[in-house]
Amino acid sequence: MTMTDSVAFRLDGLTKDFSGTRAADAVRLDVPRGSLTGLVGPNGAGKTTSLAMAVGLLRPDSGTAFVHGVDVWSDPTRAKAMLGVLPDGLALPERLTGAELLTYWGVLRGMEPSTVRDRTAELLRILELDEAEERGVLVIEYSTGMRKKIGLATALLHAPKVLVLDEPFEAVDPVSARVLRRILLRFVNDGGSVVISSHVMSLVENVCDRVAIIADGQVRESGTLAEVRDGSTLEDVFVALVGERPAEDEELAWLAT
Repeated sequence: MTMTDSVAFRLDGLTKDFSGTRAADAVRLDVPRGSLTGLVGPNGAGKTTSLAMAVGLLRPDSGTAFVHGVDVWSDPTRAKAMLGVLPDGLALPERLTGAELLTYWGVLRGMEPSTVRDRTAELLRILELDEAEERGVLVIEYSTGMRKKIGLATALLHAPKVLVLDEPFEAVDPVSARVLRRILLRFVNDGGSVVISSHVMSLVENVCDRVAIIADGQVRESGTLAEVRDGSTLEDVFVALVGERPAEDEELAWLAT
């Protein structure tokens, strides 16, 4: 079986140095076709940097990434056509409604107007943004959770094969989170592949079938959820790999007063 057949998304030795600090150190990760992989790590571990390089948003010092065998950096047009991306700190045109934003997004991707129109209506309805659209609410007026959802809509609009989502559940209420989980599971069941980064271990355990733990710019452990947990909890494995600063009994003693 070739890489194209078995691996949907590959991070291949991605390295990035910022002013002498190595944010990503030869990061390697294979995301199998039809999987939902959670990328977890502490703040500053290199998650966002690695994903930004992998989807073509940040040029690596060395290494590359492949989407179904297509090199993101040597053939970006083909690779990005198969990618749906929700990056960290997504900047969106804010003086548009959700429908207007998706319409222009589709135009930029060269999609048929009728296809964009139909998909826009369906995405706004499923993501529960249709009522805001009826009221003419602009993106600048969206809550953080609503911005996450319209960001996901832009990632899904062109029917990609691989979704790469940086903290997609951040600031999303439980009801909306259930909707997002259902969409991601449907995407995977239909043959798509998903990578999400998250700080929430319970979320990864409930949603993902695979997990990769990254620390100090390197993937320390990866595999199926069962393989990585090895009879323990994901949180315990994470702490064992990343380390935990011991707390002193006298810390914050003034709160007791």
